[in-house]
Amino acid sequence: MPAIDFRTATPDELAAIDPAEFIEAVKAMSDRDLKELMEGPNRGAIVESIFTRMPQLFRPERAGSTSATTHWTLTGRPDGGSDDWTVRVADGVCTVLRGHDGSSTLGLTMAPVDFIKLITKTGNPVMMFMTGKLKARGDVALAANLAGWFDVPSR
Repeated sequence: MPAIDFRTATPDELAAIDPAEFIEAVKAMSDRDLKELMEGPNRGAIVESIFTRMPQLFRPERAGSTSATTHWTLTGRPDGGSDDWTVRVADGVCTVLRGHDGSSTLGLTMAPVDFIKLITKTGNPVMMFMTGKLKARGDVALAANLAGWFDVPSR
């Protein structure tokens, strides 16, 4: 179990948790618990913690010379809105920005639980896409390769 409670952790505590520990904790959660967590007050801090770690988990050798801008939309925020992020890969560097910045090569839309499963590789992205849980617009071939550009830490 994680050393902190995701439901009550501060943004600093969430930022400090080891990525492998986070993934281990997510894998141990039921879908109901994960849904409850992502509908709670710490949703924004959890999502931010995930996105802001992407640059350190990025492996440029896996992306090669590919340049891409992906817009991520996580639906179902308690206020009815969405969490929007831009992940840009160019010249071997990954940058992350809050909001949708510039035009996208690929747009991905999903519920927050599906996002968590996608980024922790505990869900099947092909099945998510085929069942409509993951919506992709733009360069769908990029979507198939994107996950391989990032390490998913394990213990």
